[in-house]
Amino acid sequence: MVVSLSASVLLFPKRLCCYSSCVEVSGWGGLEAWRKSPLNENRRWGPNGPEGEVGEFGEGEGEACSLAELGSMVLSTSDPLTKSHLSHMAYSIWRRRNFPIGISKPPSTPARPQYPQLVSPKEIPAPKDSGLPLNAYMLHNLAHVELNAIDLAWDTVVRFSPYREILGDGFFADFAHVADDESRHFSWCAQRLAELGFKYGDMPAHNLLWRECEKSSDNVAARLAVIPLVQEARGLDAGPRLVKKLVGFGDNRSSKIVARIADEEVAHVAVGVYWFVSVCQKLGCAPDSTFKDLIKEYNVELKGPFNHSAREEAGIPRDWYDSSFTSHQDKKGKDDNKKQLSEVYDRLASIIAMESENSSLTKPPE
Repeated sequence: MVVSLSASVLLFPKRLCCYSSCVEVSGWGGLEAWRKSPLNENRRWGPNGPEGEVGEFGEGEGEACSLAELGSMVLSTSDPLTKSHLSHMAYSIWRRRNFPIGISKPPSTPARPQYPQLVSPKEIPAPKDSGLPLNAYMLHNLAHVELNAIDLAWDTVVRFSPYREILGDGFFADFAHVADDESRHFSWCAQRLAELGFKYGDMPAHNLLWRECEKSSDNVAARLAVIPLVQEARGLDAGPRLVKKLVGFGDNRSSKIVARIADEEVAHVAVGVYWFVSVCQKLGCAPDSTFKDLIKEYNVELKGPFNHSAREEAGIPRDWYDSSFTSHQDKKGKDDNKKQLSEVYDRLASIIAMESENSSLTKPPE
C-alpha cells in the first residue's frame, strides 16, 4: 500500500517499483546497538583514548520544552565550542526528561562565528600556504566538517519536525543522536588543535556542506540522499587516507582520534540508508532508482576514490554510486539481478514495517 506524503516538504513523484539494482541493501548490523547505547559522555581525548570531561555544562534548557526547540537553540548558537556543548546538552535533556519531539522552525542559516572566513573551495589555501603544520591543517579541515555536521543533523530534526506523524519519532531520535556524536567529534578535534597550539578559525574554510544542505531543504528524501548517503559517505572514503597521512607525519595521537571518528561515522551513514529506504517505502518507489534520480535532479557529484568496504558495511549498495560497477553487473544478466534485489528490498521493507508496528523506533531507552 502506497502512503501518500502530500506535504510539499516530502513530495517526490510516485513511481512503480522497478528493481534495477543488483546489490543487496543489507543495512548495518550495529544499528540497533547504536540506538540503544547509553549517553556518551567521553568528550575529551585522554592519554588512552576517549574519556569523560570535567566541568560539563549544566542542563539549563531555558524555555525549550521539546527536541525541535532544543535543536533550534543549537542552530542559533554561533560559538563553536558552545554549540558543541549545547548539542550534547540538548540530546541529553531530551533523553533524560522525556520531552516530546515538538515542532520548531530552523533559522535560515545556522549561526556562525566571525572566524573562520568562509571562501569557495578553490580559495582554500594549500597546506604550505595555510600557516599551519600539516597535522593541524588536516585537523582544522576535519573540525570544520564536524561543526557543519552538528548543524546538518539538527537542521534535519528541526526542519522536518512538522511531519513527525509521517516520519515517526525514530527518525528524529536517530538524527539527534547523530548530532550528539558529531558534537563529540568536534570536541576531540578542537582539543587536539589546542594541544598543537592552534584553534578552529585559524585558516579559511568553505561553505560547501551547508550549500548542499540548502539544496534539500524542501524534500526529506533528497536530504537523506544528499547528506548521509553522499556527504557523510565521503567521510568513510577519506578517513583511512587521513589516518595514514597523520601516521606518516608522525602524529599518532591525532591519527587515533581520526580513526575513531571514521569508525563512528559508519553509524551515521547507516542511519541515512535506513531512513532513505523507509521513506522510499512510504512513497512506493525503488530506493536505487530514486537515489540516482535525486542525485541527478539536485546536481550532486559522486566522486571517488570510494572506500567500498566501509560503504558496504554502512549498507550503501555499490551500484548506487559506482557507475562502472553498474555497467559491469548489467552484462551479467539483468533479470536475475532484478529478482535478487526485489527479494532483498521486500525483506528490508518488511523489517521496517514490523519495527514501526512494534513502536521500536520511538524514544531510545535511558
